[in-house]
Amino acid sequence: MKVKVKLFATLQKKGFQGGDLELSCGATVQSLLDRLNIGVADVGILVVNARDATFDQILKEADVVTIIPPIGGG
Repeated sequence: MKVKVKLFATLQKKGFQGGDLELSCGATVQSLLDRLNIGVADVGILVVNARDATFDQILKEADVVTIIPPIGGG
């Protein structure tokens, strides 16, 4: 199945810039993160189809996954 991945800020520097990605049926958000070599600690905001998501959420064909790293500042 194909999902669309949107990465922001420092996550784009890990190699994959975002776009369509082919995954096996039944893939979870965690398996997507594993494939992209993104650790849980690197995720500040996780959204699937404009809704809050969980790491164990099962993805479906044409889902849009948005991953934003933690943001710090002073």
